[in-house]
Amino acid sequence: MNKPTEPVKSSNRGVILAGLAGAAAAVAALYVIAGPNGNIASAQSCTAALSAAAAAKPHAKGEVAAFLPASEPLGLKTLAFKGPDGQDLTMEDFKDKTVLLNLWATWCAPCREEMPALDQLQADLGDDSFEVVAVSLDRGGPEKPKKFLDEIGVGNLTFYQDSSNGLLKDLRKVSRATGLPTTILINEEGCEVGTMYGPAHWASGEAKALIRSTLGKEGA
Repeated sequence: MNKPTEPVKSSNRGVILAGLAGAAAAVAALYVIAGPNGNIASAQSCTAALSAAAAAKPHAKGEVAAFLPASEPLGLKTLAFKGPDGQDLTMEDFKDKTVLLNLWATWCAPCREEMPALDQLQADLGDDSFEVVAVSLDRGGPEKPKKFLDEIGVGNLTFYQDSSNGLLKDLRKVSRATGLPTTILINEEGCEVGTMYGPAHWASGEAKALIRSTLGKEGA
């Protein structure tokens, strides 16, 4: 009886390679969509944020020297928290506005120290194109963080809260927000421009220059 010919082996090898290629494609697809709420966008969806990150990079100095411009920006539209009246919000609700998203809590001493500067930044640069979104992660109700903000005279920031800490958990899934405070600059398309770990003097000239570069208002 004749032995199987070589073309049969080649055919089997082709089937195996095709199967491996399909599996690799499936893994790649899962990698692109994995993240907060299963819907973090890939860097390909955030090309404009790459340009903004490049514009911000020369301004990452002085008080904001630790700001890290994103090399592979994440899409953060699905990040969720509560508004001033307890309503559900996501970053999608800030569409067409650049946002400085700050995660803080009253038990975090560096967070408390930088809050007046964040309030001043909102007073100086806040408008229809830019907002400081400081989200309290205090457990329980809003009474404690609101009392703290009142005591230190914060009057320009809108109150946002996530007592479930779901926002922090979602960001940790994609290696962001390793601790508090964490501050993420997000462009008008909901994409990460860069991230700052630790406190900063956000009302400083360097911080304002960094924000203005993202807004396309350098020298304004």
